[in-house]
Amino acid sequence: MDGFQAYGAVKAGGAFDPLTFIRQPQTVVRIVCWLFSIVILGCVANEGYVNRPEEVEEYCIFNRNQNACNYAVAMGTLCFLCSAAFLVLDVYFPQISGVKDRKKAVMADIGVSALWSLVWFVGFCFLANQWQVSKEEDNPLNEGADAARAAIVFSFFSVFTWLCLDSDWLI
Repeated sequence: MDGFQAYGAVKAGGAFDPLTFIRQPQTVVRIVCWLFSIVILGCVANEGYVNRPEEVEEYCIFNRNQNACNYAVAMGTLCFLCSAAFLVLDVYFPQISGVKDRKKAVMADIGVSALWSLVWFVGFCFLANQWQVSKEEDNPLNEGADAARAAIVFSFFSVFTWLCLDSDWLI
C-alpha cells in the first residue's frame, strides 16, 4: 500500500518540495489561469475606458456598455483571487489527512473550475459581441483597441485553461 494515493495526492504529512510542486501540470495550468486573469483585468482596467475629445466622462470601450467593462473587471478580480486560493490549497493538499476532507477539496476544485469555464465563456461571448457592435465614431483615435482585443482573446483562452483544470487528462 505504499503507492496508495487518495484523491490524487501522496500520503498526508510528506515533505513539501517546491520544484516538484511547480512542475506539476495542474500547478502550471493554475498559474496560467492566474496570469490570464491578470492580463484581462489589466487590459480592461487600464485601457478599457476612453472618452471623446469633447467629453469629460469616460465610458467603456466595449460599445459604451458599462456592464461589459464591469463584468470583465469583476471576472478578472474574482478569478485572480480564486486562482490564488486554489494555489494555496494545492500547496496544503498533501497535508490534508482525512479522505473526506480531500474529497471535499477535489470536488470544490472541480465545481469551481467548471463554473469558471462557464463564466469565461459567457464573458468571451459578451465582450466579443459588444466589441463587434461598437461604433467607430465612439473611439475615433482607436485608443485601447489592442487592449480590448487582448481581453477578448484571453477570455477565450481562459475557457480552455479552466476546462483543463476540470478534466482528468492533466494527471
